[in-house]
Order: sequence, then structure tokens, then C-alpha cells
Amino acid sequence: IMREQPSVVLGVAHTVVKRMSPFVRQIDFALDWMEVEAGRAVYRQGDKSDCAYIVLNGRLRSVIRMDDGKKHLTGEYGRGDLIGVVEALTHQPRATTVHAVRDSELAKLPEGALTSIKRKFPQVVTRLIHLLGKKILGNLQQGGHPLGLHSSSSKWDAGNPASNLSMVAIIPVSEEVPLTAFTLELKHALSAVGKKCLHVTASWEIRVAWLFREVWPGSCQYIHEYRLTSWLGQQEDIHRIVLYQADSTLTPWTQRCIRQADCILIVGLGDQEPTVGELEKMLENTAVRAQKQLILLHKEDGPLPSRTVEWLNMRSWCSAHLHLHCPRRVFSKRSLPKLIEMYERVFQKPPDRHSDFSRLARVLTGNAIALVLGGGGARGCSQVGIIRAMIEAGIPIDMIGGTSIGAFMSALYAEERSFNQMRIKARQWATVNNSMKTILDLTYPITSMFSGTSFNHSINNIFKDKQIEDLWIPYFTITTDITASAMRVHTDGSLWRYVRASMSLSGYMPPLCDPKDGHLLMDGGYINNLPADVARSMGAKVVIAIDVGSRDETDLTNYGDCLSGWWLLWKRWNPLAQKVKVLNLEEIQTRLAYVCCVRQLEMVKNSEYCEYIRPPIDRYRTLDFGKFDEICEVGYQHGKTVFNVWSRSGVLDNMLRDRQETCKSKTEVSNVTYPTTSFTDLAEIVSRIEPVKAPVADDESDYQTEYEEEVLDNQKDDYIDFASTQIEDDSDSDEEMQIRRRVNLPKAEGQAGSTGEPG
Repeated sequence: IMREQPSVVLGVAHTVVKRMSPFVRQIDFALDWMEVEAGRAVYRQGDKSDCAYIVLNGRLRSVIRMDDGKKHLTGEYGRGDLIGVVEALTHQPRATTVHAVRDSELAKLPEGALTSIKRKFPQVVTRLIHLLGKKILGNLQQGGHPLGLHSSSSKWDAGNPASNLSMVAIIPVSEEVPLTAFTLELKHALSAVGKKCLHVTASWEIRVAWLFREVWPGSCQYIHEYRLTSWLGQQEDIHRIVLYQADSTLTPWTQRCIRQADCILIVGLGDQEPTVGELEKMLENTAVRAQKQLILLHKEDGPLPSRTVEWLNMRSWCSAHLHLHCPRRVFSKRSLPKLIEMYERVFQKPPDRHSDFSRLARVLTGNAIALVLGGGGARGCSQVGIIRAMIEAGIPIDMIGGTSIGAFMSALYAEERSFNQMRIKARQWATVNNSMKTILDLTYPITSMFSGTSFNHSINNIFKDKQIEDLWIPYFTITTDITASAMRVHTDGSLWRYVRASMSLSGYMPPLCDPKDGHLLMDGGYINNLPADVARSMGAKVVIAIDVGSRDETDLTNYGDCLSGWWLLWKRWNPLAQKVKVLNLEEIQTRLAYVCCVRQLEMVKNSEYCEYIRPPIDRYRTLDFGKFDEICEVGYQHGKTVFNVWSRSGVLDNMLRDRQETCKSKTEVSNVTYPTTSFTDLAEIVSRIEPVKAPVADDESDYQTEYEEEVLDNQKDDYIDFASTQIEDDSDSDEEMQIRRRVNLPKAEGQAGSTGEPG
């Protein structure tokens, strides 16, 4: 039409421009569209700030150089994100260096245009301040960097680096990798996360290029390239995620896939010898800044993952890895037409949300769900029952980790992926630790009461020589480094050693010497007993945190300014004397050791991304491992109750819903003048400015949607019946208050002002 009837197109363009306000036309004139090649810097740390940038297409990465010369990643930005606005508004030098991860298209908003907008429309500045405030508050919890504004936000999405991936390239390690079947299987899994997913192969490029030659014959190669690039950009607009399946060699199509990718999946076969493919070697020599992940495929009847360390040591450029347990159809020997025909039938059925491919889909789209298990001795046996309830409720686990006993239980599940096997091994270990054999491990108490030999043997018998990298589910554990006075997060290395280190209670077990650097490692509970923040920093959208720690008694006796031990001794020995509650020396030292942990726990409980669960296990002591079955059943019954409430209140649906769909639904019902935080079309935002209105009440919480009052009443009664059988004289525990707060349970008569201790 443009070539044959240019007057028609010009007439339409003239009509559109006439409908714009003069100010919008000025802003459009001031905007400068620019293209940045992959690897090129948009600006560098210390440069003068004279503009802001809007990401129209592509992906940018922000890095800050510290005083010691080390570089730290501060964020990644995709379509619709605004970067550099903080420095431009405050006239400060650039605080970070921003470069293009892939070929990107930006709109440059000069400082003068920002100043003009501020003067004519102060509501825009108010909106920017609101967004910056939310970003800064989120970074206080997440440790991010408030120098860029993401185009969408949600209570579970702030600061998630993988939340805006849109282009994923898939390359094979060798020609034996069933790449087409893998990509189709991943596309099927992605259909449960976001319905719009496109699978692009080299044949697409040929067909689109042929179409362009037929429609625009005689055009030069450059125009074909431009139109193909534009078409691929349109696919990014239309689809939630685009999968680029590369060739097995470095063809022009493979180069395009790599150049367009936000993330590159390197797919290999787990049962083959660790090796680096020829394509990877060529990839290493190019300046590809997209994040790279190693994916190892395993057959259903194949051996367990092993030698993953060798795979990773050959690939220093890989930032993460996953083991995928593949169905038989992935490795079936079929021709391409028959393979596509088979997967057309597969696409008719919903994917299994517990499959490893579904886990990969959630990781790529920023919807991963993490399970974090806290420390608490034998009370941690309840975590086994809660995991069983999670599986029955259909809640997937994409990442798992913990501290102390939580490190042990989470490692069992990450290794087995089966509740039954996990329970058998956990019960076996609890039985051993409850036996009299542990007394034989007593030693002269210079460093600790026990030498650790028996304890080490019991853990080593469970995990053998398993490495953390060989676990099915991404795993981490927390220890306290008393050499460096710091928290250590372990995601690689000997599994049993770091589990043992995370369970090394001071006074009972000696510190474990880290084989990597010789540092002394102690129980992670001293520094972070419920590390939900660590799981969040590793990319989880939602963190389900299970707290089984002991409760500190706060109803203590006020004995005045001084205290006599003889007076305490008399009070305790005299049966007629009034009992007093005074901490002994050991209890005071223990509370001092856990001061940092208590503060961290409160931050986790108050965070928006975390779903906090505490089963009613306070009546069990730290060393009650002989009551494994009883404690496990308490956790199971409590988990069933909580997850049933979540299911009825819509919490589970919100967890599994794609972040972009969540933001879209919120936009449709929003009453705010600016329904989204997108800056992709700034002209539209400015043109829609309205006078300041009265404050609008906040939308209902995600936990308060589609939940009938009578259902709430019934579920609350079920929970109260269960809680009353577990805890005497505590009909309104903090756990009930916690669930009531989460799902807005109506309070029963006579309970309006009651408070209590968590279950």
C-alpha cells in the first residue's frame, strides 16, 4: 500500500497526528529512537546524566563497580522499562554502567523534555515519585538498586531478574540432543504459564524471507533484513515468550538466535560424558552477554544425575543449571512430521505442573515457587508432613533450601523428589539420633560435648558422596561462618558436609572446617533461621516459609535491679514458694546468639513475597526425635488445613498465575489515573493526564477475591477444631491469627481483641 498508494498512508498519518495534542507532538519530536547492538554500553558509570531511556525492544543489564574493583549486577530491564530516570531527575552522574544484553531498541528522552513535562504536568512527577518510592521500599527488602523502573509490578514480582524474559535461544551440546522434542515439550509446559508461546526455527526465517520477496520483489537484502527483524519484534509483542531453536552448527540462523536472546539454554544429555560442543566453543569467543543456563536431560529409566560438576567446570559462562527428568516421547526416534503430529496430540492435554519441564517454564518466566524450611530440631519432622500436604494440594516446588534441620529435610526432598522415600530416610535418621549410640560420641568438652563422629556418620549414610549440583531440584543451605563473621549460602559442593555444618549447634557439635577455604562453619540458625530472603534473591516469585523454631518466653518475672542466685535456688526448691520465671545462664547466651536471627525472621514474616507457615509444634522439644511419626502427622494435618484455605481463597491460583496476566488483570480493574507503570508509550500517558482526584481506596488483596463468607466460616471452624486438639488453653493461637490475616477470616464472637502465641 505504501508503494502503490502513498497518498492513502500519508492521509491516515495526517489524521492521526491531528488528533494528538500539541504537547504530545512536541514530546514525540523530542524523543530520539536509537538501536544498540548486543554488548554495547548505553552509558557508563560516572557519565553525565542528560537523559533517560525507555526500552522499546531488547534487554539491558545494569552493573555497578565497587570501590574494590568488583562488579555487581544491579538489575536487568526489558520492554517498557525506564532506566536512568533517577540520575536525570537529580542531575547526578550515572551510578551504574548499562549495556545491551541483546540487540535493543531504545527511546531517548532528553533532560529538557523531562523538565518540560515536570513544569506542565506535575501529576507525572507525582507518579514518578510514587513509582520510585515503591521501588526503593522494595529494594530495602531485596537488596536491589532503585535506578530503573520496571514496567510491571506485583506483590510477588519486585526485583525478580527473570520476570521479563521474552526471547529464549536453545542450542544443543551435540547433534545427539533431541532439540526439537525438547523445545516442543518446553512449549507445552509454557502453555500453563502463559498461553502465548511461539516456537521459531530456521524454517520460519526461510518462509518469512520468501514472503517478503513475494510481496516486495526487487527490494534489496538490507530491506529484507530490516523487515525480518521487525517481524521478529512483532512476535515478541504478541507472544509471552519466543523460543528460538538454533541449528546444531554456527549457521546464520544460529547467530541470529544468539543475537536476539535474553537467555540461552545449552541442552545436553546427562548420561553422556561431560563435554563442550563446537557451537559452545564458538559462542565463548563472541561477546554474548545474555545469561546462559545448562540443561541436562535424563531418561525415565536412566541413572541419577552425576558428574554435574564436570559439566559446569567446563562452562564458566553458565550462571545456572537444571536437571530434567524427561518423558519417553522426548527420546523417541521419529521423523519431524510424525514428531510434530505427536506433540499436536500432546498439546490437547494440560501439562503436569509437577514435571521438570513445568519447573523450567516457571523459572524462565519468573514464576518459580520456593520452599524454605527453618531450623528447630525435632520440630522439623513436621516439615515432612507439610511437604506431603503441599504435594496433595498441587503446589509445585521449583527451589528448596533451609537451615539446620530444614537443610537436612530440604536436601532429602531435592534428592529424592518422592515424599515416600523422603519420609523413610528422615525417619531412619531420626531413629538413629534418638538411640543411645550418640552417648558413645561424648568427648572432653573443650570445644563441644560431642566429637561429631557419630553425627557425621549418620548424615553421610543418608547422602553418601552426593554433590549439591547433582540434586534434581535447585537447593541451598545456610551456615554461619565464624571465621569471617558472615552468613554463607551454599549452592555447590559436598551435600552431607554443608548439611552437617548447618546443623552444628554450638556447644554440642564442633564447627565444620570448609574444605574450600578452611573457614569454620556453624549452625545457620544463628544468622538466618528462615532464609526466605535468600530464596527470593535466587529468583523465586513466591516463597513458602515453614518456621519450626522454638518460641522465646516473654512472660518473665521482674526481679528488680539485682538478682541473687541463692534467692532463685530457694524459690525453685521450696514447694510452698511462688514460682518465678528467670532465665538461666545458658538461656541468656542462647537468646544473645539468636538476636540477629529473630530480627531477620520478623522481616521475612512481614515481607509480601513470603507465605509464612508455623505448625502447632511448640509442645515438642528440640531433641524429641523419638516422636517422629506424631510430629510428622501434626505437620500434615496443619498443612492440609492451611492449603485448603489457600485453595478456597484463591491464593494458590495467584501463585500459579503468570505475573504478566496478574498485572494485566489488575490493570483492568484499577481506578488509578495511570493503570500501569509502563513507559513504553510515554506520549499516551501524558495525553491521558487528568486533574488530581480524591485518593482512591486500595484494591482488595489477592487473598480476598472470590471467597464466600460461609466457606470462610466453615474453614475457620475446621481449623479451630484441629488447633484445639493440639494445644491446650489456646483456642486462638497466632497461627490462626496468621491464617486469618492472610485470607481475611471473620473473627468469631468474643475473639475481637484476643491475641495469642503462634501455634
